[in-house]
Amino acid sequence: MRKKLPIGIDGFEKIRMNGFYYVDKTRFIAELLHNWGEVNLFTRPRRFGKSLNMSMLKSFFEIGGDKALFDGLDILKEEELCEKYMGKFPVVWISLKSVEGSNYQAACAALRSVIGMEALRFRFLADSSKLSAEERMMYLQLIKVSQDQESVFAMKDAVLLTSLKTLSQLLSKHYGSKVILLIDEYDVPLDKAFQMGYYQEMVSLIRNLFGNALKTNEHLYFAVLTGCLRISKESIFTGLNNLNVMTITDSYFNEVFGFTDGEVEKLLADYGLEDASKRMRDWYDGYQFGGTSIYCPWDVIKYTQALLKDRDAEPENYWANTSGNAMVRRFIGKADRQTRNEIERLIAGEEIIKPINQELTYSDLDDSIDNLWSVLFTTGYLTQGGRKTLGQWRLAIPNQEIRALFVKQIQEWFKEETRTDTGKLAGFCKAFPNSDASTAEEMLNEYLWKSISIRDTAVKKEMKENFYHGMLLGLLQYENNWEIESNAEAGEGYCDISIKTQNRIGIVIEVKYAEDGNLEKSCKEALEQIEERQYDTALSRDGMKKIVKYGIAFYKKNCKVALK
Repeated sequence: MRKKLPIGIDGFEKIRMNGFYYVDKTRFIAELLHNWGEVNLFTRPRRFGKSLNMSMLKSFFEIGGDKALFDGLDILKEEELCEKYMGKFPVVWISLKSVEGSNYQAACAALRSVIGMEALRFRFLADSSKLSAEERMMYLQLIKVSQDQESVFAMKDAVLLTSLKTLSQLLSKHYGSKVILLIDEYDVPLDKAFQMGYYQEMVSLIRNLFGNALKTNEHLYFAVLTGCLRISKESIFTGLNNLNVMTITDSYFNEVFGFTDGEVEKLLADYGLEDASKRMRDWYDGYQFGGTSIYCPWDVIKYTQALLKDRDAEPENYWANTSGNAMVRRFIGKADRQTRNEIERLIAGEEIIKPINQELTYSDLDDSIDNLWSVLFTTGYLTQGGRKTLGQWRLAIPNQEIRALFVKQIQEWFKEETRTDTGKLAGFCKAFPNSDASTAEEMLNEYLWKSISIRDTAVKKEMKENFYHGMLLGLLQYENNWEIESNAEAGEGYCDISIKTQNRIGIVIEVKYAEDGNLEKSCKEALEQIEERQYDTALSRDGMKKIVKYGIAFYKKNCKVALK
């Protein structure tokens, strides 16, 4: 019987106890123990298994943990390490992914709740005979999780700042052992604060919280932090000289987060889906972590789920759909002519060379376009093709999924940009029912020149046509009084764009991408397709008195509009 796929499950214990499929990453434990620093920071893009690995570390190290969870896994081959470390430490584990709010006070309340709920796991501290009365009172202050800051049941500010250190101290004294501290998604509160306008306040809070817990904590054995960005040491790690940072460019720990090619091949074989390996690789592989090619686990699991329902299922943008992708949109909106040309090269499958700074503050993001390149790289929208010189990296789009994401964001940006000149846009739309192909062509070429186009190398013809189709549709949708359908069933197929105007003029548009650059030939093919498949019949049936047919061909930043 095949094991269930762990869709959206990032708890190691839940996966192991409930028979879910698990890609064995327990070698991370041995690698960490052989190479650990007092404070270890791992930066990886989202959805690459950071939380699951942190949950695994908790299950391994924590006193009273279920050792059976590791039956049959790689770490048990390390008998000496297991004897020395397995189940031997109190562990404090918090995730900051939910620490956000529309204002600083709301975010603080969320942080109090996260730390307070973790403290509640150790209720025995309230009655521990190994603690003094004063220390037991200190514990009771930690478990006040009221959202109302003024409430007597709310953790006070001074308590919050020292909460992780205090909890470490109490656990260490109770167990007679130093504490392991795990902090997952450490940079999320800063990201949310930056977006909502209270960044400096949150920086100060996190700096003090981490400073107390990581810099002056004699009860700490070691700590592990994970996040997407390596936030500047001067920002929140001030004075922390014991920081051991492992980023996506480092050549160690490079197979710990994400799936390797071998792991994906085994997963597909276990589910009888070997024939999908090329599609899986083209869409979800390509991330380079320290020179190792890595797949996004979330994508692999989601696409495997789809394939089990339909072996012909097309790949989708699973990773891209897990957030608003605001960073890509922000980047494209700030792009000048040179940057837009570089984006075109990336989408075409080429590499570009850029300086990369992996240690930033969020307030640095808008200082230069180079900082935004750096963030796209560290968050997984771009990957490394290889280092050029010191500080300079060859950057590339990792796979088809991220390429499709860029294309979609470019379309959204283009639609917003063109809406700023309403008079010009109205003239463009008016040309179509007036059978004015020359004006439509002239204005469309002008729009294309100012935008980001799709070059004809790595991108499939279908994606190119969809890209230009989307751009054209966005322009035409300015006319609110038209009834516009995209990919509508008409005649003997599906028409790219079908329009009904208030004056009962019907418009049929077929879009082609001229792979060979011959725009006239592609226009002719588009018009012939309209006739052969009778795309106009639906419009006639719906009462349109006049029908205008257009074949529109694109090639990079050029187009041709032909009228039938």
